[in-house]
Amino acid sequence: MPEHGQEQVYEDTSRLIQSAVDGYNVCIFAYGQTGSGKTYTMVGELSMDSPIRGVAPRAMKQLFDVMQENSSKFSFSVSCYMLELYNDQLIDLFTESKREPAKLDIKKDKKGMVFVQGSVIKEAKSTQELFNLFESGSRNRHVASTKMNAESSRSHLVFAVIVESTNLSNGQVVKGKLSLVDLAGSERAAKTGATAEQLREAQSINKSLSALGDVISALSSEQSFIPYRNNKLTMLMQDSLGGNAKTLMFVNISPADYNCDETVISLTYASRVKLITNDAQKNADNKEIARLKATIAKLKKGESLEEEED
Repeated sequence: MPEHGQEQVYEDTSRLIQSAVDGYNVCIFAYGQTGSGKTYTMVGELSMDSPIRGVAPRAMKQLFDVMQENSSKFSFSVSCYMLELYNDQLIDLFTESKREPAKLDIKKDKKGMVFVQGSVIKEAKSTQELFNLFESGSRNRHVASTKMNAESSRSHLVFAVIVESTNLSNGQVVKGKLSLVDLAGSERAAKTGATAEQLREAQSINKSLSALGDVISALSSEQSFIPYRNNKLTMLMQDSLGGNAKTLMFVNISPADYNCDETVISLTYASRVKLITNDAQKNADNKEIARLKATIAKLKKGESLEEEED
């Protein structure tokens, strides 16, 4: 409905930002066919002041607003990485063009949080700094014009924001992650009028989305084996889809009647996602573990340790 704009859409998602600050894995992503408005929903206009800015810019502002509200009780640090999955290859959107791309490996830490070894990690101390990083990385993303979309995303985008908070009264450290994911849309070559290169891109996109569908089907039917490792997209989203995560999926559909088949597929996909039940838990360390980690970090840097009084 026309009266339901970007602000109203975001109101239903805003509670998840508090969860990320509280130490949970949170994922917000958009799914749908090409040209259905996924990037508009997730990004909108790349401006912090625009009324049609999307979920990502609004989430960045709320993230720092929440931290400011709790600054008397907690200290916070914010870092992020930004990747695209293009033609089955991971690309770091923070890497300078003149540098040789680093080898990127998808890993999980002991608590099951996904991280990408070799990726560039950037720190942000304000909403504007975080937005500038997002804006800079977005300019490096692969896009192309097709008959279905003037600026069609040719890759899946993952922007991960890690929030680490320390309780000033008891020293407990919690680490939350907010993953903002803009998936490329499923495509039919007959409708998009794709070139040879775009056909290759579409095959990669459809292959990864099929793998995502297999994972969602396995999770929704509570199968014992979940095929996360069948594709880099599902490996990247492993801590967002099952288990320890709070996840929200937008389903974007086209209003055109000739896209009816794709709309049915998207809604069927969504109905499966609704069947998935996660048991989200905080990523927390107690004061002693946090102290030991800080000690190890100092030793690795060659810093001296001050003796503690009993």
